[in-house]
Amino acid sequence: MLSSPARARPSAEGDAGVTDASQGEDGPVGGGRGGRPPAADETLHLRVGALRADETMQLRVPAPSERPSPSKESAPAGGRAERRRGSRAAARERSGSRLLGPLAPYARRIAPYARRLKPVYPRPGRTGWRRWMPSWRQWTGAVLTSFGLLGAFLVTAYAMTDIPRDINSYATQQDNVYFWSDGTPMARTGWVQRQAMPLEDIPQDVRWAVLAAENESFYSDPGISLKGISRALFRTVGEGDTEGGSTITQQYVKNVYLTQNQTVSRKFTEAMIALKLDNKMSKDDILEGYLNTSWFGRGTYGIQRAAQAYYGKDVDKLNVSEAAMLASLLKGAGLYDPTLGKANHARAVERWSWILDRMVKIGKLSKQERAEYTTFPEPLKTNPLYDTGEQSDYLVELASQYAKKAAHLTDKQFDLGGYQIYTTFDRKREKALTDAVTKAREKARDDTPEAAEDGHYGAASVAADGRILAVYGGPDHRKQGYNESNATTVPAGTAFLPFVYAAGLEHGVHKARSGPATPVGPDSVYDGDDGVPVTTPEGPYWDRSGKKVAAHNDGGKSYGKITLREALAKSVNTPFMQLGMDTGLDKVRDTAVASGLLRSSMGPQVPGLSLGTSTPSAIRMANGYATFAAGGDHTEPYSVVRITRNGAPVPLNTPRPKRAVGARVAGQVTEALTDNFRTAHPDAAAGRSGVSGKAGGTDKDTAAWYVGTADSVSTAIVVYRIDLAKSLEPLPLKGLAGPAHSVPYALWSAATGLG
Repeated sequence: MLSSPARARPSAEGDAGVTDASQGEDGPVGGGRGGRPPAADETLHLRVGALRADETMQLRVPAPSERPSPSKESAPAGGRAERRRGSRAAARERSGSRLLGPLAPYARRIAPYARRLKPVYPRPGRTGWRRWMPSWRQWTGAVLTSFGLLGAFLVTAYAMTDIPRDINSYATQQDNVYFWSDGTPMARTGWVQRQAMPLEDIPQDVRWAVLAAENESFYSDPGISLKGISRALFRTVGEGDTEGGSTITQQYVKNVYLTQNQTVSRKFTEAMIALKLDNKMSKDDILEGYLNTSWFGRGTYGIQRAAQAYYGKDVDKLNVSEAAMLASLLKGAGLYDPTLGKANHARAVERWSWILDRMVKIGKLSKQERAEYTTFPEPLKTNPLYDTGEQSDYLVELASQYAKKAAHLTDKQFDLGGYQIYTTFDRKREKALTDAVTKAREKARDDTPEAAEDGHYGAASVAADGRILAVYGGPDHRKQGYNESNATTVPAGTAFLPFVYAAGLEHGVHKARSGPATPVGPDSVYDGDDGVPVTTPEGPYWDRSGKKVAAHNDGGKSYGKITLREALAKSVNTPFMQLGMDTGLDKVRDTAVASGLLRSSMGPQVPGLSLGTSTPSAIRMANGYATFAAGGDHTEPYSVVRITRNGAPVPLNTPRPKRAVGARVAGQVTEALTDNFRTAHPDAAAGRSGVSGKAGGTDKDTAAWYVGTADSVSTAIVVYRIDLAKSLEPLPLKGLAGPAHSVPYALWSAATGLG
């Protein structure tokens, strides 16, 4: 509807306000009330007379409340589906209004500037190619916007990046190092050659050689190098390969938290973590971690292992020239290990010289000191790090088992590595024992090849204070994991007699079921004849088959009445079988266990127990005899005296001595064993004191022993046969132990230095 606040004024053409553009002479078509309605293809025109200057024409729009509501008759032709689409569109419009409404004032302020930045092409007032170039305002706006968006992205990425809690276990895994009793390296175990070192134990020259080579601004940079990152990204994106450009912090992050994948995303994550790590950790801690996790070639990780692998020395013994050579390997050991070829050697020499010059430039090496290093420090041709194999594997096995038990370490903790295990093993004794057994094996193959095929030689030396000094576990642990020195498979035979003797001297004997025990001593007399029946207070001892049990001497020899000391000196069996019954087989068992034998290895409590039906290992037999040498104090055998992890002490439960038998009893046993040694080997005993020992055999000739003490160290040797492919049942020796069981004593004398 049209209205005017002034009075209505007719147009110049007349009072008619509406005419048909196609009217003819007959007048307007459909212009009046009585006229015909306009056709569908006709157009109506509104003619408005000219307005005066003081008149205003207004268009009145009805309020929403005045508008007619839609009805079914006026609904669009689309039906219900069309109405739903319309409703959704209206809802979206209302939602957008609510969200964008608060921003409208700001949009109005920015609009003029945005219109200026909006490109108008071709640009007016410009000619040629300039018509199509953005203005300086547009360039400035684009650059500032890009930097703003980039800054917002980096801030968001930094805030959302967390330092991983889970460290790459492989990057921190180390090897465990075992040392001889003299402190020299014996063996190492683990998947990687790595040994972490505290930064304070790494010389300053070594540190700065690495920093000069890799990141001289380490102590002043924020953890990343923008120049290096840009160069790396350019190489990666532009040329399809990768470039380093990483700070030491970034390299440490890559080593410890990330993978070695060379991708842009990994590089970006590395940079974000490096920034955060640099704010959280001290520079020294980062440098220490880097030096202990970097790869130096030859299978080594960390500067300590690298120093040992290339120069055969610990890191604290390196000079600056050697340190510079090792630092050059960080660029790529495959290209800079000088032992891998002439090209490598030339590259290594060039980079070594460059690193030393860089140290001079940054003030960490004087020109005078630099002048001293003109000759390239040639590294060792091969990695000299001790590896396990052959005999040393048996030593490592014993030490690792003891270390975990005594230090209360789980297998997982121990396998992560980093431990330095200082063992009790004596290098010289171990070599002497191993050489002796190796020769005996070779001789057996020549003399008794059939028996030698299944032959085994268990051997161990244990000090009076429980330290295991040497063992022989087998020819090669990689071929035979069965440890011959620690096996409990063959009987001790008559080598067990000293424990029966000690039990009788310690506890006395009972000739009647009731009443106190009667003391016995070295001079107490027993029947030494062969075949003497074993008796109890009630009479003869009967076995389960209804036969009397009798004792027999070697070779069926009879000795008549004989003292216990003489019986032990001459290895007469029958007195000790009866002594065991008189003392009590339980007392015999308890005395042997208190002296060092394992309870699980004890034989059944029948008269045969006194003649060695128990099956102790060579280590335990040597430990038992060591108790007598220690005056009756027993110390559990142990193979580790100290453990550290990366230099820090690890608490270790070292066994303490316990009283097994009285000192007087121990002395009496030792005297009888000394007599035995002198009787059996008068030539070796001449001019030597403190040496005692005894041979041992079994009734079925399945094992031959010699156990003795020299210089407060007890050594046990056992020779036996077992077909490991079939069972652990001992087989007859068939001459493997030599004439009159001479081989065990020969090995013992060689191991103790008496041979």
